[in-house]
Amino acid sequence: MNTFHMFLQMAGRHVIVVGGGEQTAPAMTREATAGVNVMDRPALCNALAPPGVNRDPAMAEIPTRGMASGLARRIRTAMGTLPKLGLSDLAVLADRLHLEVTRCPSWRDGRCFRNQVVNNTPAAGGTDPVQGSIALVGAGPGAADLLTLRALRLLQEADVIYHDRLVEPAVLELARREAERVFVGKEVGACTWPQDRINAVILAAARQGRRVVRLKSGDPGIFGRATEELDAARAAGITVEIVPGVTAASAAAASLGRGLTERGATDRLLLATATCRPGDPDPDWATMLKPGTTLAIYMGVRKAPEFTRQLRNAGVPMGLEVEIVSHASTARETITRCTLSALAQAMGDGRIDNPAIIFIRWAKRENMLPQAVIRTALRAVD
Repeated sequence: MNTFHMFLQMAGRHVIVVGGGEQTAPAMTREATAGVNVMDRPALCNALAPPGVNRDPAMAEIPTRGMASGLARRIRTAMGTLPKLGLSDLAVLADRLHLEVTRCPSWRDGRCFRNQVVNNTPAAGGTDPVQGSIALVGAGPGAADLLTLRALRLLQEADVIYHDRLVEPAVLELARREAERVFVGKEVGACTWPQDRINAVILAAARQGRRVVRLKSGDPGIFGRATEELDAARAAGITVEIVPGVTAASAAAASLGRGLTERGATDRLLLATATCRPGDPDPDWATMLKPGTTLAIYMGVRKAPEFTRQLRNAGVPMGLEVEIVSHASTARETITRCTLSALAQAMGDGRIDNPAIIFIRWAKRENMLPQAVIRTALRAVD
């Protein structure tokens, strides 16, 4: 029907979907003793019609008591990301394999088998389910909703999680409740967990048949010492994988509302750390920063005066724009803007706290003078 009127014959009708004013609801209840559900108007409801997912025989309803149809729709959409295997096929398969789960030699083996079926991730090559594994997982820059779906799945399957100092509590809250959480944080000048010790404990846990998540802030492959942990696991014959995360530079650029590269201005992106391994030479900043470059510096708060001086001596214009984002994507986020000449002073004021990303942009259009001319002028000033 196209419209609803007060004299509609409702007898014998099981479901009627209508529009209309507030007088419609009591009329339907009175004339047909019908259950009434009015979208987003819980006061007019005496029945609920929750949206659901029907993959017979697997079914799920998402009731919100008539108060948040949009929320229910989002939850239903999110359920579409679950598992690659159809839910109906999965329900039938799970029923058939229930007996096999009960035959597993231990509860851990049974859980491992069950998770492999639910996630459609059977062990490659028939790997013994008792064998532990290690996953180096990127926790992202801070905000829990920047975590990848794969990272979330591994957190919810983990037996033990070894996490860094910069991993936000909200990210850890997403992990399986029973998972053991172990802090293995490091900090410049206060390294209580040397890398060799971290390698030893994650290998020991995996050898016990545990699913180990090594949770690192940002992306584990970017200044996260992932290679050392990957090599240690492979040398021990333990299954290991790396799960990328959103790196701090990407989150910081998003907070600034701009891209890491800009067509016609910066077509080269460099990620560099100002804090190298003890005994190693510092980065050659002069060769890194050229016209058309965005330089993103990690762990550079303490080293800012030093690399600023090197850039100045190399003839880099001191008027270049600098943007510093501290605690990107978190509630503690701060943004500071200055020129390269004022960077050291901005750091010395104590307004900027680690972790921070320092962006120095040298656009092509700002390359006004040859470098030799700039260096000559600077020497004359000195």
